[in-house]
Amino acid sequence: MTNPTSSAPAKTFALGGELSVNRMGYGAMRITGDGIWGPPRDHAEAIRVLQRAVELGINFIDTADSYGPNVSEELIAEALHPYAPGLIIGTKGGLLRTGPNQWPIDASPNHLREALQGSLERLKLSRIDLYQLHRIDPEVPFEQTLEFLQRAQEDGLIRHIGLSEVTVEQIQQAQRYVKVVSVQNMYSVDNRKWEAELTFCEQQGLAFIPWYPLAGGNEQALSKLTAIGEQYGVSKQQVALSWLLHRSPNILLIPGTSKVSHLEENVKATDIRLSAEDMASLENLGR
Repeated sequence: MTNPTSSAPAKTFALGGELSVNRMGYGAMRITGDGIWGPPRDHAEAIRVLQRAVELGINFIDTADSYGPNVSEELIAEALHPYAPGLIIGTKGGLLRTGPNQWPIDASPNHLREALQGSLERLKLSRIDLYQLHRIDPEVPFEQTLEFLQRAQEDGLIRHIGLSEVTVEQIQQAQRYVKVVSVQNMYSVDNRKWEAELTFCEQQGLAFIPWYPLAGGNEQALSKLTAIGEQYGVSKQQVALSWLLHRSPNILLIPGTSKVSHLEENVKATDIRLSAEDMASLENLGR
């Protein structure tokens, strides 16, 4: 290994200022079928993945009613209910499913009401710790969506509220109605479209939850990640995850997988201590 000279990344983050979560979480999208549609090919392995995640110390699981649809939430309850103390399950609403890889948006209050109730029932919860708006609906005034989330929180059905694929301006608009605690946007070592939003989350103390965190296939990025991984004796995927943990203490990771072996590899990324030189080299990929 190269000499570690960068600061060790924080292990935990206080979600909403009160819920301590380990920064390596698990995204439960991939335990569904092809196209994120229908049941998994290997049901028993999906159950093992969820149970092993908790055994490995993961206490933040990210899912959505649209994963399957419904399948991911049902598997989580099957594998983990009754839930271990301190396990935080975040789910999302606002997308419809009309077929494999099809994701129409519906963030109307009527749909969200149905989606939230369904998630509560499938997850066997009376309150969801983190409910995230999957997408802003261009056909529905954002204020109507926010007013629904505000009422659901006041009614005790939601503990904390998050947003996905949003700009700084949209976060600020939402903050006029509710306390936003997390933002889930696409972000990786070679995809920095939402850099301003990450900075805003740091300033506001919000969690930033990158989806698709393992680089988007950029050849230069993959070559650089591979080369650094060889220095540390780890995979390029582990380096990409480690870079995110080092990048900001507000980042919570939710890499997804349907295999126990891959899950265990992802978790080991928390032990990597990237050098300042390697961090700078990777930082330059996004510029």
